[in-house]
Amino acid sequence: MRGALKANALGDVRVVLTIEQPWKLHGKDYPAGSLLAIPRDTLRLGDELTLEKGDASVFEPTERTSIDGVRLFDFRIVAEVYDNVRGRATVFSDSGDFAGWTPANLPVPENAAVHLGSSSRSKQQFFYTYEGFLTPSTLALADVAAAKADVIRAAPARFDGSGHVVEQHEATSKDGTKIPYFVVRPKGAPSPATPTMMFGYGGFQVSYPPVYKPELGKLWLERGGAYVIANIRGGGEFGPAWHQAALKGNRQRAFDDFAAVAADLETRGITSARRLGIYSRSNGGVLTLVSMTQHPELLGGVVIESPLVDMLRYHELPPGASWMGEYGDPRIPEEAQWIAAYSGYQNIQKGKAYPIPYITTNTRDDRVHPGHARKFAARLQEAGYQALYYENTDGGRSNDSDPILNSERWARHYVYLAQQLGLGGQ
Repeated sequence: MRGALKANALGDVRVVLTIEQPWKLHGKDYPAGSLLAIPRDTLRLGDELTLEKGDASVFEPTERTSIDGVRLFDFRIVAEVYDNVRGRATVFSDSGDFAGWTPANLPVPENAAVHLGSSSRSKQQFFYTYEGFLTPSTLALADVAAAKADVIRAAPARFDGSGHVVEQHEATSKDGTKIPYFVVRPKGAPSPATPTMMFGYGGFQVSYPPVYKPELGKLWLERGGAYVIANIRGGGEFGPAWHQAALKGNRQRAFDDFAAVAADLETRGITSARRLGIYSRSNGGVLTLVSMTQHPELLGGVVIESPLVDMLRYHELPPGASWMGEYGDPRIPEEAQWIAAYSGYQNIQKGKAYPIPYITTNTRDDRVHPGHARKFAARLQEAGYQALYYENTDGGRSNDSDPILNSERWARHYVYLAQQLGLGGQ
């Protein structure tokens, strides 16, 4: 549920909501991820919710569009709309005759993320911010009725991004699905010698659009490195269906997507396996660990932070049991079978050319138990592999709320990647 708004000057009220599953309403099918505005007085509770007037649809997603934040005004709706993971702020207006909603986009640069802020119904205004890989967070004040906005203030640049460009490409996953990914790389022709860090997550319907990361810019981009975000299945970049495509027994799709992007980077000459390092955390730790065990030939370095490792026992460590809707239940033989097929802990093999990983966790992490990371480092060493392991005893899961601890954390990540991939002559 999003709330309610006046639909016209006569005071008709509509209930505004987004749906996570497909819904049939008064004979019309609405796909998951739709934004609907239903006239309140025409709702009837019974065997089927009925709509007596017109179409309830404000926005219906496509394979490459989705909706996120929403703000309500009298006669209008404002939403964060993402088209192929590129954000825009859109004002939807309706005349009140149920003839449909007309969209108008507010100023937002290309390859940016959008965040809706505070709003005032009485003034018909709201704040929104946008940011990109090379664009610091910028605050704008929008006039809803006029569908116009003025920039109020922009955060200062924290690194020199003038030497880089932002691109978006697609890789083809194992099952033929097109997987979009962003590349931030040095200007000029791409080079397979460029040290590149790739990030992915692929879980819990979490989206990763372009964002401004000062530590990335200062410690990696300014030194000549490249950065990649792979928008793999399991995330929320394209609405609920993109997430549900990699749930439970379909988890391997997320890993295949990530591997496809890694291979595509080499095919395009953007980097090479020797120069490609991957990083992620938590659920993303599952991704990086599985990538390392399934496709070591694609990687030169791996940062595995606060990872889930032993997926056959993840439910036994707090709060793992609450994630069964995402990964499945290892206590059920059928589900245990497909979990074991990818679980990193169970798939370490002797005699493989694994890159030397950097495994890190926090003793006080109350989200992903540090026992996962400890077990993985021990298993690697037992099998005769080198592994770098660091466990921070200060802070906790949210050590990024402490600027000192967080800067030290990221410095360790980037020093490892620089040494492993040869950034800056290291």
